Amino acid sequence: MDEVAGAIADPIRREILEMLDGQQLTAGDIAARFEISRPAISRHLRVLRESGLVRAELVGRQRVYALDTEPLGELADWITRFGRNAWERRFDALETEVYRTRREHRAAADQETARENTA
Repeated sequence: MDEVAGAIADPIRREILEMLDGQQLTAGDIAARFEISRPAISRHLRVLRESGLVRAELVGRQRVYALDTEPLGELADWITRFGRNAWERRFDALETEVYRTRREHRAAADQETARENTA
């Protein structure tokens, strides 16, 4: 999980992953979309390959890169745990507010009924 988190910590690597979502690209295709050197793109691709987030297949003389999202699963599960607790607290606060509002509406309706009965 640390290797995957380290790989996606870099904005260029995240952009490469987004580019590979739903398509396969060569290193040249990927490098052409950035204003950094091809060796720098190759280093980013190596980090992504070593983390398991991309696969490289040799087609003729070119490497074709494809996205593999499976290594993101463990990291996504870990992040979701924190998000779930935050949502549970928000739903608890919302539930409390709904009960308080209903109680106030019932009290107001009871007072109105009492006024009508005494008039």
